[in-house]
Amino acid sequence: DERKRREKAMKIPFDVKILTSGASLLEQEKDSALLKLSKDGAGIVLPWDVMKNERYFMFQIETLEEHCDAFNVYVYGKDDEPTMTIRFGILPQITTQICLDKEWFKAGVLFPEALPGELKIVCHGGRIVPEEITRIEMKTIPVFHDITVRISNMALTDTYPEDVKLLDVKLVDSLGQNKRKEWSGKTKDIESLKSILEKQVKDGEQGYPFENWSKWGGWKNKKLAKGTGFFTKYKADGKWWIADPDGYAFFSAGPDCVNVPVDCRVDGIEKWLDWLPDEKQQAYAEMFSPDRVFKDRKRNAKMFSYAGANLYRVFGEDWYQIWKKMMAGQLMQMGMNTLGNWSDQRLFENTPIPYVTSLPEFPETEKKIFRDFPDVLSDEYKENAKNNAKALAARKDDPMMIGYFLRNEPSWAFVDNLVLADEVLYNPERTVCKEKLIVALKEKYQTVEALNTAWNTKFTDFDDLYQPIRDASAKSEAAKEDQKTFSKEMLRAYVEIPSKACREVDPNHMILGMRWAWISDPDLATGWENFDVFSINCYAVDPTEAISHVVELGVDGEDVGFHLRGRDVLELERLDGVGEEAAGGLEHGVRVADEIDELRIGEHLHQFAHTARVGRILTEELRAARVPQRNLDKLHKRFFEHAKFLGRDVVEEQILVGILLHVAREEPEVVVRVGHHVGQGE
Repeated sequence: DERKRREKAMKIPFDVKILTSGASLLEQEKDSALLKLSKDGAGIVLPWDVMKNERYFMFQIETLEEHCDAFNVYVYGKDDEPTMTIRFGILPQITTQICLDKEWFKAGVLFPEALPGELKIVCHGGRIVPEEITRIEMKTIPVFHDITVRISNMALTDTYPEDVKLLDVKLVDSLGQNKRKEWSGKTKDIESLKSILEKQVKDGEQGYPFENWSKWGGWKNKKLAKGTGFFTKYKADGKWWIADPDGYAFFSAGPDCVNVPVDCRVDGIEKWLDWLPDEKQQAYAEMFSPDRVFKDRKRNAKMFSYAGANLYRVFGEDWYQIWKKMMAGQLMQMGMNTLGNWSDQRLFENTPIPYVTSLPEFPETEKKIFRDFPDVLSDEYKENAKNNAKALAARKDDPMMIGYFLRNEPSWAFVDNLVLADEVLYNPERTVCKEKLIVALKEKYQTVEALNTAWNTKFTDFDDLYQPIRDASAKSEAAKEDQKTFSKEMLRAYVEIPSKACREVDPNHMILGMRWAWISDPDLATGWENFDVFSINCYAVDPTEAISHVVELGVDGEDVGFHLRGRDVLELERLDGVGEEAAGGLEHGVRVADEIDELRIGEHLHQFAHTARVGRILTEELRAARVPQRNLDKLHKRFFEHAKFLGRDVVEEQILVGILLHVAREEPEVVVRVGHHVGQGE
């Protein structure tokens, strides 16, 4: 059990010497310390000198604040900047068990498994081997005020914690709301919820509030072309536009995930919930997802939908049809003309709002180069690309479809300045990419002696390249040039092969790109000409710099699209719990730039509905939304009213959208602004 496991662990006593700058000790007991941490980020230095033998570093942590907090674990090598950064989040005023695994230092996993009660873990950066580590620090991310945390029971062990004991407390009420807080507009019971939802149904019956809109949501004041019967790109007066099927200028605006999500992970945290129905009850069976089995994870995931359960308890068996009508009315009244990615596909056939979607499955191969990067030069990759593209056939003639994304945020691309060819040579697998790289080097250098001279190596034969070689591009300038050249060949194949396969099946719709998390290396622009829209998920408050960066890389012939996402760990209770009283603290991350940018052709916000109070999917993060399905508090009322008031406007013949939801970072108030901003396109 937990007690015996701890007895086997090597306990680490707390020493004030491990505090970083900005951290101070408030009080100390036998196995715990209460710390005050600076708003600029502060914490402790982990005892790496004694961490080298055991696999896991364990500790418990609690923030005494009323909001979630996030922490970064910085792993340093010889450079001033950390080689790897591991981020995790915790819920407020809950003692949370944390387990840091030294296997993560190999950079083979982007999102490690979190323990019950812990929020999302993300591993950023490249691999680092133990002998290269000089120090490890754990600090809070910068926040709007100093915070108080308690750290206790630090220990080293080789035993993974299978049985985590959670605090015996109720965090979520029967409606899925934060049970610990009260706020103006909080839904008290099902009857109150019924009144709110019935009003939303009635208010959403009027359709788009703009007379000069086409039935597709295009702007009838600007006719770009005759119209092709499908959404398409069109260049007029030096600017790229989206044209609707009738040829009118179209600015794509809308939220992602327009659905009734089954994404509240409940396995392991049932004791925190006031109410959870029996999944065998017929009425609630569809509110649960089957247990999700994740490769290399110790727990299967069980999901529940509070949104679906609430809608059923209000509207009965017809809840879905009523929700569908209510949802469409809300979006249209807000001037939103697009169902963003990951929306319920049942809406596509019978909702009068255009949509975007994704290729259901991006081609993979059995052998990987690094993380999820396939063996792209293999015949297997080509065949899988052709097979996966067949899924587009069902919607290839649908004029309501704007276009489709090939995939979302490849995890391999989260490593800045990754040289893929280096990963080919480091990976012990005998991949097709490795075979072709070695052939290319043989053709260029002819002899191993010439290769050694250029690369500053001591290979005895070209076959030595089949053995794992780390950081080959760092051996010489010639090696760097060779490896970067081959990496671009791999990247082009990665993009071009599935793009061409999809065009063969569906020549009617636009390819909306890969939705890169960010441009972690300039070479990610390779193959952009295969897309109609170059898309990025933008996590910055102001995306202007990211847009400029893409343009500088030469992506200047097509539309540049951006998808806005919030910070990974949002303090949801501030947005959805207290209205205007104390919402300061974190940017919501949906602000658009003040400048007019001629390359942007739309804006999709993440996401439509609130995530669960205890995190979504993998207990990974909290996100606030455009449309609250539990209650419509002051914040969301203001957002609705201003969005509906502005809708669309025209400034210097640009289609502009003026929706801005911004949580002040320095002052404890909510600011909801409406202005003229070019939206960010997917």
